[in-house]
Amino acid sequence: MIGLIYFIVIILANTVGAVSGMGGGVIIKPIFDFIGAHDVASISFYSAVAVFTMSLVSTYRQVKNGVHIDGKQTVSLALGSILGGYLGNALFSFIQSQYQSESLTQGVQIILTCLTLIFAFFYSKHSGYSLQLKGLGYYLLCGLILGTLASLLGIGGGPINVSLLMLMFAMPIKQATVYSICTIFFSQLSKIVTIGLTTGYGGYDMTILLYVIPAAILGGFIGARLSKILSAERVALIFQLVIILVLLISVYNGIQLL
Repeated sequence: MIGLIYFIVIILANTVGAVSGMGGGVIIKPIFDFIGAHDVASISFYSAVAVFTMSLVSTYRQVKNGVHIDGKQTVSLALGSILGGYLGNALFSFIQSQYQSESLTQGVQIILTCLTLIFAFFYSKHSGYSLQLKGLGYYLLCGLILGTLASLLGIGGGPINVSLLMLMFAMPIKQATVYSICTIFFSQLSKIVTIGLTTGYGGYDMTILLYVIPAAILGGFIGARLSKILSAERVALIFQLVIILVLLISVYNGIQLL
């Protein structure tokens, strides 16, 4: 039963995540927390696998749809994301070891997620200002920040990806969503590999992946298709509505921990 619920949640979340550039994890993580069927570490792992799979499918479809991705910029973002994915997972493990409490660890994730959601929402409403930075070093730094947050929060990227790319490099929102998905792919790959090399996968119920992976693939294909059809204005509207929805869910989950 839980597997079927996860299947439905992931299809819907990854469809929206692929269109908006959020990656789906920003929806999956709070909803899985709300369901409460698994511990924080397991939820973060399932979310990472779902978002990684979606980002792989979505990036492939976007390239086939003719979307141009600059190779040097993507590689710089990727390197930063890989380093960030490793750093974020290390920070997550550190927080777990320090607090020795599921609820406190989840509380830290919720607070940081809410802060990134608020930043992303206000910037999306007032996105006229940008730093217009140049140089591959800034793309590396951007990837590092995004990869760290994605891995630490277990949300696979989230709304801050699109907002930070627009703020730093003056990207149009549809271009920022494509680069965001690329960044998510590498940060989640780094997280999954890091888990395998450190704690291993023995502590997780791997049968859940039989629901997670097919749902993620479907969500990635549907999302990439919708992204091609929808206008930039529609993408921005979806982006903002999802932020509000996830913020409400996260606040509710936070209140439940008190």
